[in-house]
Amino acid sequence: MREIFAGMPWWVKWIAVPVIVIVVFGGLIASIVGFVIWLLFKILLVAILVGGLVFVVRKFMSSSSSRSDW
Repeated sequence: MREIFAGMPWWVKWIAVPVIVIVVFGGLIASIVGFVIWLLFKILLVAILVGGLVFVVRKFMSSSSSRSDW
């Protein structure tokens, strides 16, 4: 890879090439980042809902077991 950029100015390697990559693959990169954020949000939402369900069920079970009407 170093042979390709040999003799080129520094800005070609550090500015022009990354800009070209972002222009060409920018939509793909944005889609992947968006998907990862969406997936993390869904995982967090599931964790909150399951935790809330467990909390409510335990609260209900502890209050109903103290009455022992069953």
